[in-house]
Amino acid sequence: MKLLATAVAGRGLVAPDEPVFSAGDEALLRGQAVFETARVYAGTPFRLDAHVERLRASARIVGLPDADAAECERLAALVVEVAGKRADRALRLYWTGTTLVATASALPGDLEERRARGIRLAVVPWSAGTLAGAKSTSYAENMAAQREAAAAGADDALLVAHDGTVLEAPTANVWWREGSRLLTPSVLLPVLAGVTRSALLELAPAAGYETEEGTFPLERVLLADEVFLSSSIREVMPVSAVDGKAFELGPAAHDLQRALRSSV
Repeated sequence: MKLLATAVAGRGLVAPDEPVFSAGDEALLRGQAVFETARVYAGTPFRLDAHVERLRASARIVGLPDADAAECERLAALVVEVAGKRADRALRLYWTGTTLVATASALPGDLEERRARGIRLAVVPWSAGTLAGAKSTSYAENMAAQREAAAAGADDALLVAHDGTVLEAPTANVWWREGSRLLTPSVLLPVLAGVTRSALLELAPAAGYETEEGTFPLERVLLADEVFLSSSIREVMPVSAVDGKAFELGPAAHDLQRALRSSV
């Protein structure tokens, strides 16, 4: 995604290509930093307060001091305004414990094309570490899972624990439909509590769907009527196949995508 604007606490707006992190920042050496990604709709970040709170919660898990919530919101407003007051953008916040940065970027250009055809998932065995549930910049394992899925001819990975429990995708939560019931792994499992996930849990009943959070085996997904992912940037993304098992693009992903857009 093309970087359009950058702001740094204590410095304000800086050029998007200007360095913002010190070479002496332990976050670069140890990966001990956290971040958040929010979608901006027509110049307004979606549920920014929830993203800031999750950034602070992630910092506590990683062992960092809390980021200043007011400063997060101020920096976010700066970059969103520069990137386009009425534009749809991707907003990111980074916190290393000493440096707080906000950026605004253009959205990926292929989102609607992918939504129209659905994406293919490959199952990747996953062992969650101690940072499960934190949005840490230590994402190397997540990216490795995506590369493994790509090598198998898929668009993304479906992370599954070694006992067969379904967890999440590397950068998204996973859902599936059984009749009129939508299922998604519980946040009591080592998964990230997605902000878009929370929004869909609120929106689903009005769209005609019951929801269930729990611990589910992979077989439940493979027998589902429909599968989809949710994340801030991709919103509701239909899945067309899991490990070669084809799925039709069903109504729930369409209904929830429309409900999500209507709510912003």
